[in-house]
Amino acid sequence: MAGRFSFALVPEGVGFAVTLPRIPLVDVREGGPVDLLRRERHRAEAIIASGRRSYGALPITLLDQLSERWARRRDLPFLHEMDSIGRAGMDRGTWFMNLCFEWACTTGAGSDPDGNGVRLLRTLDWPFNGLGRELVVAHQQGAAGDYFNVTWPGFVGIVTAMAPGRFAAAINQAPVPFRGPGGISMTLVFDWLISRARTFSSDRLPPVLLLRRVFETCGTFEEAREMLRDTPLALPAFFTLAGTKPGEACVIERLETRAFVHENPATVANHWLTRGLNGRPRGVESHMRLTRMREVIHQADLNFDWLMFPILNKETRLAVMANAATGGLQVRGFEADGPATEVFDLRESDAC
Repeated sequence: MAGRFSFALVPEGVGFAVTLPRIPLVDVREGGPVDLLRRERHRAEAIIASGRRSYGALPITLLDQLSERWARRRDLPFLHEMDSIGRAGMDRGTWFMNLCFEWACTTGAGSDPDGNGVRLLRTLDWPFNGLGRELVVAHQQGAAGDYFNVTWPGFVGIVTAMAPGRFAAAINQAPVPFRGPGGISMTLVFDWLISRARTFSSDRLPPVLLLRRVFETCGTFEEAREMLRDTPLALPAFFTLAGTKPGEACVIERLETRAFVHENPATVANHWLTRGLNGRPRGVESHMRLTRMREVIHQADLNFDWLMFPILNKETRLAVMANAATGGLQVRGFEADGPATEVFDLRESDAC
């Protein structure tokens, strides 16, 4: 996207009557994502309908069928949840929703300037209408304890979450790999199709399901770091991990079977940090977003003042601040024309 982009984060009700929806906090510790779909089904239906309008009903149906076939053939983790959601009577699209990896992001983690633990800052960018409006915060639990998942009904994986007293983490999409002859990128569609075919031939874990497993089973920053670093993946990804003690922050650049770890303070966008790795950056001004995140990660008392171009752009759909040491979690949804929700603050919500 050429040029600059900005809109004012005007407080609701200042100068004109504006009421933005709240992001709900939903306790699904007993029923998990299947219960979340049951309780917030209208949000999932809105997202599926938006996808079918944007990309066409036939392509979504075909990709959904391919995604389901892959998931069943590889017996992916949380398959029973995806199956229950797929059988819930909605239009085709939930399998593809769970197994597509098309977003851009900007993420940073570093010691909180206030001296309390480690702070995670992240935005997720995807030009997909409705993702900002339909956000929820799901209170979930696993063998290792409770966590708060910034998510959407119908989605079983994790892209951003915070486990109080353990860690916070987020996924960024890796660059589009060069797949053309001689390593030269051909077209975005060509690269995407080759990458998708390669993913569907893999028997390894999708990144979003690996991060779910981490929040379900890892009790410490060190355990989470090891699992994210060492588990074979179906496709490359970036994981940003923030613990509870000063210095517990890292970005883990992942290829399918290799990892490169970058220590605190840790920032990443959608291009490789490690020299020698090739690929086309994703999203709006990836290098500029990284530069800006490296500046703001050290600033105190941020609120959401760090949301400036190019970190904030027309493709931004959510922004998150999390601190596992304090249990702090703030979230805001966005659409192409600006803020789509009020600011969610876990400390001010009816915590489950």
